[in-house]
Amino acid sequence: MAKTEKQKMLAGELYLGNDPELVAERSRARRLLRAFNDTLMEDGALRQTLLRQLIGELGEGVYIEPPFHCDYGAYLRLGARVYMNFQCVILDCNTVTIGDDVAFGPNVHVYAATHPLDADERIKGPELTKPVSIGAKTWVGGGSIILPGVTIGEGVTIGAGSVVTKDIPPYVLAAGNPCRVIRSLR
Repeated sequence: MAKTEKQKMLAGELYLGNDPELVAERSRARRLLRAFNDTLMEDGALRQTLLRQLIGELGEGVYIEPPFHCDYGAYLRLGARVYMNFQCVILDCNTVTIGDDVAFGPNVHVYAATHPLDADERIKGPELTKPVSIGAKTWVGGGSIILPGVTIGEGVTIGAGSVVTKDIPPYVLAAGNPCRVIRSLR
């Protein structure tokens, strides 16, 4: 039996993002995000209800400052006490795993989405994905971008404005464009 576009997407194979099943899932996420992003600071219980409906796995004590944006929400795995400041964007067309006690500064972007490098293939419309993983106790400075397929180890500090293109080992300070290890934190 042939794979669905969703199965291909989650397997990191070429897939068509305009597949009706995927469009419906993104539409559902947009409705929940609109409701979440329209809440007031005092609406903590409503925010948690909406996040439980949106996020695939939601740890205890997660706090996300609106506005927040994602593709599906269903492929997000957020550990306990994750904090995301204003304007975070997660393109979760593959699994994005964020460990316990991770904090994001404002305007952090995490991309599991990518596209074929070959222009002739790319213009035909297929897309690609690669999972992203961020270890527990990591701080990601404001304005940073984490690219598809990246794994960031536990206890890392990513400097503001970094573009993380490759894996980062545990317990280091890393920064820059492209992001590189500056020094060990242990």
